[in-house]
Amino acid sequence: MKISTRGRYGIRLLIDLAEHTNESHVSLASVAERQRISIRYLEQVAVILRRGGFIRSVKGASGGYTLARLPQDIFIGEVLRELEGDMLVVDPPLPKVKETKIQRCIRLTVFERLNERIATVIDRKTLASVVGTIDPDESYMYFI
Repeated sequence: MKISTRGRYGIRLLIDLAEHTNESHVSLASVAERQRISIRYLEQVAVILRRGGFIRSVKGASGGYTLARLPQDIFIGEVLRELEGDMLVVDPPLPKVKETKIQRCIRLTVFERLNERIATVIDRKTLASVVGTIDPDESYMYFI
C-alpha cells in the first residue's frame, strides 16, 4: 500500500487549515504557496474534501476554505479513506474463492495484522493531535 499524492496533499491541506482556524477562511493560493503544492492539484483535492464534509468553501473574490468540523473531530483515517479508498494492504478474499491453507495463514498472520496496525494508527490520530493543539506530548513536531 502506498499513499498517493492526493492523500498526502489532502492531509497537508487539512493540517494547514487547522493551523489557521483563527482565520475566517484561507485561500487555496496561500495554502499552495506555504505547502509548495500546485494550486491546480490542490483545487482537485479540495473538491473531494468538500464533498466529503471535511472543508467548507467561502465564495467571493476574497473567498477560500475553512474546516467544516473542529480539528479534534477529523481523524486522519477517515480523510485518507475518502481520498484513497480503503487502506488495506491486500484486498480480502472473494466470497466464492477457496483459499489454500498457506494463503489463509499468510492473510491471517501477516496481512490482517498489518491492516489492524495501520487502522490503529490512522484512526486514532486527529488533525488536532498532528498540529499539536490538544496534547503537546502526543503530537509530532514537524516543519513545513
